[in-house]
Amino acid sequence: MKIIAEQNSNTHVIARLKDFKKIYLNMLSSKWKTFLATIGLGFTACTSTLTLQNLIAQESKPSAADAGETAQSKISAASNWAHWRGPRMDGHAYQANLPEDWSTKGENVIWHKEEYASRGTPVVMNGKMYLTCRSFPESTKEGEKTVCFDPITGELIWESIHNVFLSDAPAERVSWNSPIADPETNRIYALGISGVFQCLDGDTGEVVWDHSMMEEYGMISPYGGRTNFATVFEDLVIVSAVMTGWGESAVPAHRYVAFDKSTGMAAWMFSTRPKPEDTTYSTPVFTVFNGQAAMVFGAGDGGLYALQPRTGKLIWKYQASPRGINTTPLVDENGIVYCGHAEQNESDRTILGALFAVDGKMTGEIPEAELVWKIPKMTVSRCAPVKNGNQLYVVDDGGRFFSIDATTGKEIESKKLGRSMFGSILFGDDKLYIAENSGLVYILKPTADGIEQLSKVRVNEGEFFGSPIAYASRIYLPTNTGLFCVGDKDAEPSYVEMPPAPVETPVAKDQAIAHIQLAPVELMLRPKQKVTMQVRGYNKIGQFVKLVDGADVKIDGPGLFVDGVYVAPQVDEATAVMITATSNGMTSTARARIIPDLPLNANFNDSKVPLPWIGAAYRHKPAEFEGEKVLVKISTIPKGTRSQAWIASPDLHDYTVQADFYATDKRADMTTDRLPDMGLVAQRYTLDLKGSQELQIRSWTPRLENRFAKTMKFDWKAKTWYTMKFQSETVGEAATLRGKVWLRGEAEPADWQIEATDAVGNLQGSPGLFGNSGDAEFYIDNVTVSKN
Repeated sequence: MKIIAEQNSNTHVIARLKDFKKIYLNMLSSKWKTFLATIGLGFTACTSTLTLQNLIAQESKPSAADAGETAQSKISAASNWAHWRGPRMDGHAYQANLPEDWSTKGENVIWHKEEYASRGTPVVMNGKMYLTCRSFPESTKEGEKTVCFDPITGELIWESIHNVFLSDAPAERVSWNSPIADPETNRIYALGISGVFQCLDGDTGEVVWDHSMMEEYGMISPYGGRTNFATVFEDLVIVSAVMTGWGESAVPAHRYVAFDKSTGMAAWMFSTRPKPEDTTYSTPVFTVFNGQAAMVFGAGDGGLYALQPRTGKLIWKYQASPRGINTTPLVDENGIVYCGHAEQNESDRTILGALFAVDGKMTGEIPEAELVWKIPKMTVSRCAPVKNGNQLYVVDDGGRFFSIDATTGKEIESKKLGRSMFGSILFGDDKLYIAENSGLVYILKPTADGIEQLSKVRVNEGEFFGSPIAYASRIYLPTNTGLFCVGDKDAEPSYVEMPPAPVETPVAKDQAIAHIQLAPVELMLRPKQKVTMQVRGYNKIGQFVKLVDGADVKIDGPGLFVDGVYVAPQVDEATAVMITATSNGMTSTARARIIPDLPLNANFNDSKVPLPWIGAAYRHKPAEFEGEKVLVKISTIPKGTRSQAWIASPDLHDYTVQADFYATDKRADMTTDRLPDMGLVAQRYTLDLKGSQELQIRSWTPRLENRFAKTMKFDWKAKTWYTMKFQSETVGEAATLRGKVWLRGEAEPADWQIEATDAVGNLQGSPGLFGNSGDAEFYIDNVTVSKN
C-alpha cells in the first residue's frame, strides 16, 4: 500500500480557510453567491499547500454562463471521454463528422494496434488515451498494465505494469475493465484484476498512491475476471467489488469504498445485502434527482441502488433479482432510470431477464408496482441502454437489437444483429455504433419507426468485449486482439454542444446538518502512527455544510484522540480500534487496524479469530480440538471453501511465515482419501500442501506453466499435525521462495524442501493463510510471522 498517510496535518488549516472563505464570499455580489451555492462548497483534505488567496481565487471564478462559454471549453468538455460511457455517462458522443461506414477492406481503418488488445474500454483525457491491457502475454513476465498513448497516431507515451497475483482469473480475461480519468487533477484511476487500485499521474504514469484492495479490504478476484470500474465524483474516487473484510464486514458483500482522490484515504463505505450470489460489473453513473446528487448502480445482490455520492447514504433501492446486476444503468433528462438483467426476477423467479424503468425521484424501497414499466424475459445483462429522443436502444445478450418507446416500454422495432453482446452501444452524429461480440460491426441510423442500416462488416480479428468510443471524430473499437481507430484521417474534428447537466439544489438553502461523517473511515496504521480525523457535516440531501466542532469522540480500544488527531497505540499483536463521533444525536464510526512490526504470533488461546485479519472470520471458526484451541477452516460455506486470508500489511517483504496444520478427510469409497488443500501466503505467493499429494509454490493459479510455479510430489496423510514454513526473499527485481513441511514435534529439516525464484518478482505483500476445505476441513494453530 502506498497512500499519503500522515498527510492530514494541514487538513484543519484547509477546513478553517474554507470556513473563512465562505465568510469572505458573503461579501461578494449576489450573483457570485448564487453560483457558488449552486456548485456547493465541498472540500478535499489534500497535501498541497493552499493559501486563502488561491482558495478564494479557485472558487470565485465566474461560471461559464457568466463569463461566456468559449468554443474551446465546449470542445474540451466533449472530447474528455473520462468515463467509459462518455462525457455524460449516457453513451452519447457529442461529436460530428463521425464515420458512416467501416469498409469491408478496411480503407478507413486509420490504425490498428495489437499491443493495445483489451477486453476493456478506453478513456480520453487532455488529448491522451488510456486503456488497461495484458502485459507480456503468453510469457513468464505476463501481468497487467495501464497504457497511455496518442489517440491520433497510436504512439505509446507510457505504460504502468504490475504483476497479477493470487487470482483465479485466467490470463485471457485480464484487462476486462476500464480506467477512469479525472481531468480536474489530470490523474488516472485503475483497478486491476488482483485488486491493485492505482492513482496514476496522467502525464507520466507515476503512481501517486495505491491500495491493495485484496489484502486490505478482502476483494475477491474470481474466475470470471471482469473487474468493477472506478468512478470519480468531485473529490472522491469510488470503487467496488465483493469483499470479505474484517469485523462487521467479514461476511462477504458487494461493497463500495469512496477514497479521497488526492490522498487515497477512505471517506465512506457502503455494503449491499450480505452473501450475494454473484460478483457484478455495473458501473455507477451520477445524476440529480429532485435537486439531490445521486449515484446509481446495479449490485451483486440483485438490487438497483441510488446513493448520495458524498456520504454513501441510501436514497432508494429496487430489488430486481436475487442475483447480480451487471448492466450499467442509464438515467435520462427526466430522472428515469433504465436497466436490465438476465437472471431470475425477484417478483417471479420462474422468469429470466427483464428490461425495466424506474422513476429516480422516488425514495426508500421501490415496490414492483411502482415501476414506470417492465419488459419481462428480455435478457439484457451486459449492454447499457442508450436513448435518443423518446426511443431507447438496447441489444440483448443474444445479439438482438431493440428500439423501445421510452415512455411506455412498448417495442418499436427489433433486429437480429449476431449471436451475443458484451459491449454497449455508442450514439453520435445521429448514428448508432454497435460491436457484436463475435466480430460483426454495425452502423445504424435512427428513424421515426426504428433504425436504418448504414454499414455492416465482419471484423475477423478478435472478439469485442469492450465498447466503442469517439474522439476527434474517430471511432475507437477495442478487441481482445487489438485496438482499432476508424474514420477519415483528414476529417476535421467537430464537437456539438452538450445539453445542460442537471443542477442540485443550492446548499445555501439548507444549512442544517442531518448527517455527520467521521473520516477517514477505514485505517491501517502502525504503532504510534498519527492521523488527523475530521467530523464533516452534511445536510439531508448529502451536501457538505461545514466541519463539526465539539463532537464527542470516543475510542473503543487503545490509543489516544487529542485535538482531532488519533495516535495509534504501541501494541505487540494486531489490534482493532473503533472511533465514534457523536454530535446532536448523530453518530459516525471509523475503524482502524493497528498492525505492529514483526514478529507476529497467534495461537487462538482466546478462542477467537483475530479481529483485524482480512478474510479470515466467517470462513474460519474457533474450535477446540484434542485439548487445543485452534481455528478450523469450515466446509459449510459453498462459496467460501476455497479462500485466502491476510494478517498484516501488504507492504511487508523478506519474511517467514509458519503455522501448524491438521487435515481431516472424507472417504468417497473405502480406498480413497479426500483431502483438503492448505497452506501459507507470503509476499503474494502461496505454499500449498495439496490433497493430491503435492507441494506447490505459485502466485497466479491459472498460469502455473507460463507465469511462475514449482510443484513437487510430497506424500502426506490426514489426521496428522504438520508444520509448514514459507520464506520470501527479494533480490533486485526477483523474489526467491522457499518452503518446508515436517511432522509437528519432530526436528525441523535443515534444508528447504522446495525452492524457486521468480525473475519478475512480487516485491511485497501481506503474510496470510490459504485453504480449500471443499473436500475436507482442516485445523490451524501457532501462526507466526518473523523477519528473515
